[in-house]
Amino acid sequence: MPLYPPVTDPKTIDWDNIPFDYVRTRSFIKYTWREGLWNEGELVTDGTLTMDVAATALHYGQSAFEGLKAFRMKDGKIRVFRPELNAHRLIKSCAATSMIPPTVDLFLLALKRVIEDNIDYVPPYESSGSLYIRPFVVGSGGQLGLSPAPEFYFCIFVNPVGDYYKGGMGNPVKALISHSFDRAAPHGTGAVKLGGNYAPAFLPSNAAKTRGYAVMLFLDPRTQTYIDEFATSNFAALTAPNPSDKTRTYVTPKSPSVLPSVTNRSLTELARKHLGWHVERRQISWEEVKQGKFEEMAAVGTAVVITPVEEVHREVVRAPREVKGLSTRDGVEDVWRDEEGDEEVEIDVARASGKGGFLELYRAYKALQRGELEGWERYGWMWPRDGIA
Repeated sequence: MPLYPPVTDPKTIDWDNIPFDYVRTRSFIKYTWREGLWNEGELVTDGTLTMDVAATALHYGQSAFEGLKAFRMKDGKIRVFRPELNAHRLIKSCAATSMIPPTVDLFLLALKRVIEDNIDYVPPYESSGSLYIRPFVVGSGGQLGLSPAPEFYFCIFVNPVGDYYKGGMGNPVKALISHSFDRAAPHGTGAVKLGGNYAPAFLPSNAAKTRGYAVMLFLDPRTQTYIDEFATSNFAALTAPNPSDKTRTYVTPKSPSVLPSVTNRSLTELARKHLGWHVERRQISWEEVKQGKFEEMAAVGTAVVITPVEEVHREVVRAPREVKGLSTRDGVEDVWRDEEGDEEVEIDVARASGKGGFLELYRAYKALQRGELEGWERYGWMWPRDGIA
């Protein structure tokens, strides 16, 4: 596939079999901040400008992004799922990288403009697809010194998509905790959505996939004791049903290194309000997971919604590699030589044997997004309220 393929004719899309992949739509929207102001924005249809925008995330890596979805609902109207939360999270990410964020109002205006211009790319209600929305802010301009960029681009791309993982809820996956890679640093930027938080995980994630693991799971970077999150999404777990009232408890990590997921937050609220479950957001130790305290585990996020995890394998070093120092008596070149030794690595396994709880929650969540859940309007999650025709 070319780096920037031609515009896809929406009439040629097989909506029942659409992959989770790049589809070039009619346009994207681009705003530029320069000399203290955001401009009026423009709907860009020239594909050569796509590369121009993408190439601005150079220099010192000022780049933040978001991910959310729009749905063609049962009433025929198009609505976006909780975009205000994504707008606020983008503002937080921009603050962490000294960028000028779009206001919430500008964020919502840009969403409406780009969706209206690409409205025929929104999958039909009868399909299982959605319109994936990728807003981002990047630093641009002639900047060489170690300081913020003089201008910023705020852009939104839209892309029709199907399921992220084939099989979805019916295809539980295995996850790996690597002993040699941390997603985030203590007191770092793990809790904001920056491009630099994700690219370093590509290498170990691809290596894990070759070994049969669909996703990587990370522990807290300071103590390696508590669950943080997956490479793609938040971690969530369910207890077995309470014998007396059949309710469950939805448990998810609380950590300064975890991205506050809109999906995870929404699932906890729906679990409590719609299903009557209990919710706990707290530290979750690896030992608690390993001992089988949870009946179900899952990765939860915008792209996947809920992906059941049947096993988590943790690499544990039983015999650490000995690190030796070198002196200049060995020669200057030798001082900079990195020596690799052998490590004895064993695997600890945590399993989740139950099923059904996350499926019930998943069905309610999808029904709300499609306008099928009774009383979906009361949640106030689908924007705009009156829809986009």
